[in-house]
Amino acid sequence: MVTALAGCAAASDGEAAVSAAASGVAAPPPGGAAGVRAGEPGPSTARPAPTTGPPTRTPAPSATTEASGPGQHAQIVASSPVVAPTNDAAKLRTLPANTTQVVIVQSASPSATTATLQAYTRAGGLWRPVLGAMTARLGSKGISDDKHEGDKTTPAGVYGIDATMYGINANPGVKYPYHQIVTDDWWNENSDSPGYNTFAHGPNPGGPSEALWTYNPQYLYMAVIRYNMPATPGRGSGIFLHQAGAGSTAGCVSLAQADLLNVLRWLDPAANPQIVMAPTAWLGRY
Repeated sequence: MVTALAGCAAASDGEAAVSAAASGVAAPPPGGAAGVRAGEPGPSTARPAPTTGPPTRTPAPSATTEASGPGQHAQIVASSPVVAPTNDAAKLRTLPANTTQVVIVQSASPSATTATLQAYTRAGGLWRPVLGAMTARLGSKGISDDKHEGDKTTPAGVYGIDATMYGINANPGVKYPYHQIVTDDWWNENSDSPGYNTFAHGPNPGGPSEALWTYNPQYLYMAVIRYNMPATPGRGSGIFLHQAGAGSTAGCVSLAQADLLNVLRWLDPAANPQIVMAPTAWLGRY
């Protein structure tokens, strides 16, 4: 589930290939050295200098022009600016200003159930990939921008990571508060209850609520994606970044255990991390 190009400069002495006409000195006879390219021998093709009028000085060409004339051709090249890395995170426009971690989960099409997950961190104003690209699984019906409860789609959009991580196993060393799942821990997926789309401990909240302690290996470790929070009844619930099972999910994003643990340990609440889930063609929305 879930590089900068240094510029180079070709320096000019600012006087290369200035013609004899600009100096006010008569040109030498054919075979002389005036008017040739800087640093190169060869015959001159410069025109004779004017015989009247005070000497003049030709200004050095700008960084975007060439000094040209008979027998001369000196080009000034300006230093190239530093170019920011181009990647998917750098193109996002709707992330919160204080977000310095983002996870992008993108699929080839809305119906695809496999996606690529890449994590990025921002430093010095630039987004750079970390951890390496990972293969993620999505809902069995792909990605939707109109998710509803039970439709088995992964919701498209940009979402935060909830304040607590969970898992049947003990805390693997995450930076978030961690709750180890026990019997009677539920995720309330009953649209008709006041606790819809929240964690609950105790009796079954009803409806399609999930008995978290029974989902092994999926819920050995997981983070809660803040989709539909606060909840609107019927819009979907229980969207997690969790460990992969045998195939696609019911709407969550899943990763192989080693990849999942790398992501969960990397996520830092101080960085206000966000997760973006979308087909590649939709990333421009965000």
